[in-house]
Amino acid sequence: MVLEGTARALLRRLAVEQAEARVPSLVAAIVRGGEIAWFGARGRVDGEPPTRDTQYRIGSITKTLVATVVMRLRDEGRLDLLDPLDKHVPGTPLGDVTVAQLLSHSGGLTAESPGQWWERTPGVPVGDLVAALGPETARHRPGRRYHYSNLGFALLGELVARKRSAPWDEAVREEVLEPLGMRDTTPRPRAPHATGYAVHPWADALLPEPENDHGAMAPAGQLWTTTADLARWAAFIGGDTGDVLRPATVAEMREPAVVEDGDLWVRGYGLGLQLARHVGPGGPRRLAGHSGSMPGFLASVWADPADGVAVLWMANSTSGMRNLDTALLDILAEHEPPLPAEWSPSPVDEDLLELTGPWYWGPTPYVVRVLPHRGLSLTPVSGQGRASRFVPQADGTWLGLDGYYAGETLRVVRSPGGVTHLDLNTFVFTREPYDPAAPVPGGVDPAGWQ
Repeated sequence: MVLEGTARALLRRLAVEQAEARVPSLVAAIVRGGEIAWFGARGRVDGEPPTRDTQYRIGSITKTLVATVVMRLRDEGRLDLLDPLDKHVPGTPLGDVTVAQLLSHSGGLTAESPGQWWERTPGVPVGDLVAALGPETARHRPGRRYHYSNLGFALLGELVARKRSAPWDEAVREEVLEPLGMRDTTPRPRAPHATGYAVHPWADALLPEPENDHGAMAPAGQLWTTTADLARWAAFIGGDTGDVLRPATVAEMREPAVVEDGDLWVRGYGLGLQLARHVGPGGPRRLAGHSGSMPGFLASVWADPADGVAVLWMANSTSGMRNLDTALLDILAEHEPPLPAEWSPSPVDEDLLELTGPWYWGPTPYVVRVLPHRGLSLTPVSGQGRASRFVPQADGTWLGLDGYYAGETLRVVRSPGGVTHLDLNTFVFTREPYDPAAPVPGGVDPAGWQ
């Protein structure tokens, strides 16, 4: 739980949002350590304050669950992210777009489906949707740029249905929702649930919005959920993946695939997850999650895996909300800044100790440090340049985990006298700048330093 003063500050921010944005009802939560640490609600649903069990429609947050099943198929070897769509859903005019491009909205597809505004009308079967696609469905060259596409996730939903021989929502329920205990997340609303409204821009009046089964477009935004269930999903995005996916796979989904806002790089997209960078009282945060909107509903869920905290909110209004998620995170950081993890020593193998300390790539000083589980880090002393972490391999080498050397092999070269140098994908690191005793590519001038 949060402290009393923190709870009051969070509730006040929520109350200001509900009043000033004129939202019929609004719920929000802070998730910390996988549990709801704070819950707040304002407004009314059927005359009563909404609770943790009141359903709201979450719109495009649905995409994150569909993407999770796609990644399960990848991890099972049933597909490759570089596979063209045509390999699994043949017959569309978009067959050369890859699974990864659909997941990251970089396939160049049009944003919406052909025909009427799909979010306010009953859906059509997938066969009718595919038949309506034509050359104009491709708006950009695949891979060229970020262009959000609801249509792309409709096609991913069909991919899931064909690979699982079951409707996409059944696959999501059986493979994601039930294992995580998210039993109140459903394709259609169940009581108690909020009604979706549009708020008149110049009067305090409401207009009910339609709610339909969207057929082939449903994977783009069909689902309803509760605060309790969405809190579990926030923990999943942050790394508490249960048996649904490996944490490494969710970390892969959180990696930036495209940048949404050009040079700023404040918002981007991974594999089925939106990404955001935010600087507040707690310092810089790198968030992963998704926003959602459907006529009558807005929602948002964001996790900070580094801090072990997440935020979510849901509202039954077509428009009007502001940056409530980051505002709540800032209040939490201001009132309850996290304590650093307590340091304690850990056993280190003797053969790793001799690798620690300064190394030189040419004249540039680096330092090697030992990480848990026999890992290593290689970092420029200046703090600027190519840095990576490495994990040990069975053959005695180390594999780059991140940074410039991700996927590259680090070899420790020894002689009878000890370690002579490090070989990192043709780069030679020596104990002295351009050590003449080491096999520096191109050799070392015999006159030495002058």
